[in-house]
Amino acid sequence: MKVGLKIWRYDSKSGDKALREYEMDAPEEATLLDCLDIVKDRQDGTLAYRKSCRMMICGSCGMRMDGGAVLACKTRMYDIAQAGHVPVISAMGNLPIVKDLVVDMDPFWAKIRAVDPYLKPGYDQAAERENVVSQKQMESIHKESLCIMCGCCVSECNSMESDPDFLGPAALAKGMRFVGDPRDGATVERLETYSEEHGLWDCTRCYFCQERCPKGVDPRDAIAKLGAEAMHNGIDRDMGAKHAKWFVTSAKTTGWLRETELVPKTQGVISSIKEMKFAMGLAVKGKVPPPFPPHVAADVHESRALFDLVKEQGRDGALGIVQGERALMHLAHDAGGTDGAYGKGGDYPVPYLPEIDKPEPKPEPKKESA
Repeated sequence: MKVGLKIWRYDSKSGDKALREYEMDAPEEATLLDCLDIVKDRQDGTLAYRKSCRMMICGSCGMRMDGGAVLACKTRMYDIAQAGHVPVISAMGNLPIVKDLVVDMDPFWAKIRAVDPYLKPGYDQAAERENVVSQKQMESIHKESLCIMCGCCVSECNSMESDPDFLGPAALAKGMRFVGDPRDGATVERLETYSEEHGLWDCTRCYFCQERCPKGVDPRDAIAKLGAEAMHNGIDRDMGAKHAKWFVTSAKTTGWLRETELVPKTQGVISSIKEMKFAMGLAVKGKVPPPFPPHVAADVHESRALFDLVKEQGRDGALGIVQGERALMHLAHDAGGTDGAYGKGGDYPVPYLPEIDKPEPKPEPKKESA
């Protein structure tokens, strides 16, 4: 098959950057990495990129295709070539470019080292015996353990683009891998570190890291778990933690998000006063609901019962998010069907609900008139 590629070439020494187009014959089973190999072997030996295993395990061949991070060895070219599309290939984002598609991974590894990516067992655990952990205990960090350190999530992170000091999705996911490990004895110390400036609360929740992760690690979910664990352990000094706590309190007490109280509860009274001019502008446009009397939802008892149940089951930390992951997994793999929960196709299938899926009563036969 005929395959076309547009590749951004870059020389860090001279600063020259150019978009060059290549065309080649490739087998139908070819991946993007295979096509790059053909270019380098047959057309331009100066093209620079990384590769190793070619089996989606090592994470070496991370790069961007049409502006989004991919693993070159995972990306099949058949459908792209058949559509006549010529993709633009470039180096990953948020990391310095060394040459062509090769980026400097030193900043990436510095963030990984910053979260202490190794087990710190408690002093009461004897070193001479094996610490056996049950499968159920390890399920909470199953996804985080799948990370291959490819950097695709870092490439697409909006927070890292605006703040290069942000720890980033890969490092925080690795941090959750040890926070959630029952053998680790430094949970509080880790959460204290991760909750500092440029830490977990600086995530903008854009979910691009989850969209581009090639292994299903879902780094944003890992960051959410860290936040839940931090608040569960009383580490809630950050404004992000206060914001999340008020969401829970508001939903529990009235069943609604009381937006008028959100700013003072999150930022404090003094900061809220500074925002009065902005708030008045919103009020004129009808964007600020009156704070008194607070509107209470008709079925608020259900919200309160859910809150009490989570507390009773001890799922008010990361385990609550893990429980949600299991539910989504079962919806994705066990329910069957093609209709999505939020529309046709692409979403998780609708679960079986007895009160909705009752069989329709058979119509009674019509009586013949005399």
